[in-house]
Amino acid sequence: MLNYSQRLFLGCILLLGLTFGLVLTTRGSLAAGGQLKIASFFVAAVVLVELATAVMLLLPIRRLARDIRLIAQGNLEHRAEWNSRDALGQIAAELNRLAIRLRELRDSEAGRRQMEYQLSDAVLQSIFEPIIVTDAKGHVLRVNPAAAELLGEAAADRMALATTPGGDKILNAIRHAVSMQKSVAAEDEAAMLPLRIGSKERSYRLRTTPMRDAEGRLLGAVTTLEDVTSLQDTDRFKTQFISVASRKLRDPLLRLRRGLYALNQGFGGELQPLQSELVTEACQESENLDDLMADLIEVAELDSGKREFKQESLRPLQLLTEARDRFCDLAAEKHIRIEVNAFADLSFVRADRRAIRSILDNLLSNALRYTPTGGEILMTAEELNDFVQFTVRDTGRGIEAERLSTIFDRFNPFSESGSGLGLALCRRLVESLGGQIAAESRLGHGSTFRFTVPVAALEESHHPVEVG
Repeated sequence: MLNYSQRLFLGCILLLGLTFGLVLTTRGSLAAGGQLKIASFFVAAVVLVELATAVMLLLPIRRLARDIRLIAQGNLEHRAEWNSRDALGQIAAELNRLAIRLRELRDSEAGRRQMEYQLSDAVLQSIFEPIIVTDAKGHVLRVNPAAAELLGEAAADRMALATTPGGDKILNAIRHAVSMQKSVAAEDEAAMLPLRIGSKERSYRLRTTPMRDAEGRLLGAVTTLEDVTSLQDTDRFKTQFISVASRKLRDPLLRLRRGLYALNQGFGGELQPLQSELVTEACQESENLDDLMADLIEVAELDSGKREFKQESLRPLQLLTEARDRFCDLAAEKHIRIEVNAFADLSFVRADRRAIRSILDNLLSNALRYTPTGGEILMTAEELNDFVQFTVRDTGRGIEAERLSTIFDRFNPFSESGSGLGLALCRRLVESLGGQIAAESRLGHGSTFRFTVPVAALEESHHPVEVG
């Protein structure tokens, strides 16, 4: 297809050809010379008028096309100058109106983005906690004044940040949050960041959260350093108080238990049935109180770092069998069957015997407490990669869904009787041994507790070789 200019030019050529044909025809048919001159002049005038008309049509169209091209290229300040009110003038007016509208939209969008940027920047600058913003590759984009003051100039550079105290933990948390695309929070004391500010050392808890756009694409991560120095000081004081109070109360409790035992055995004379029942209940409550003291002392030792672990190689089947034997009498009283299912040749675990005993005793005690008469408790062990997973499953009433997420917290709502520290102690001990603990349950269908312990490394044994 020919464009407008090409068609107009072709039409002019055709018209010119027709004009010359007319001239030739006129020369052959006219005899008088004067008439021929008049005809030739007339034809030439027609051609000149046609050419002038074509030029007058083409030039405005080309100028209007140039205006449209400039505006389309982004020059929204340009205007099409057109004075007439014909069709081309209307096109030019609409083109100018379109350019003005586009410029207003551009300015308003840029202004909105500028306002949003200024608002987000003001929020970032006003937060008193240190904040580091990184992209999806872990490169540092922004830091607020608190982070710059805490980490120095290195906070704005990824390579320099890795060499600052605690910088490696920050970068590891950022990489983990970006790779896993989920929030990372350092909750335990081992994951705290000790940083020195002037002459004082402060403790910070690290929290990293990935950022996503409206379509869910990963944009980067926001890392916050929460100053928990005062919380740790309070927790340390609380731990010391619990430890001292528990030890001071242990001796009076021991004397109380001895007196109750003597009364229950009839050393103080024969008791009436009601008196015997009251003494028996008092003995049971004193045992529960003694368990509470033991849990408090062990938790305090773990919190203060005084708990020493004696690592040794232990057989999983032997650990389960010994735990069952410790509770066989109590299980027989409630007509509850305890079964052990584990292969004898499972790999040894590297753990502290006292810690494993405390974990299994707490789990078995809970299982017996909530399993009805005639129920069953199954204890298993199986090897998973470099760990041995221990399982304690009961046929009790189960745990409510809203309580399941908090059962490993201190004084959790799951324990309606007992100390309420047992499962929290289990978690601390398992994590100290390098494993993990989890619980599964559904109300009315029993509960399952699983924890892992690392497998003991194989030790090379050298046998003497006879010489000669």
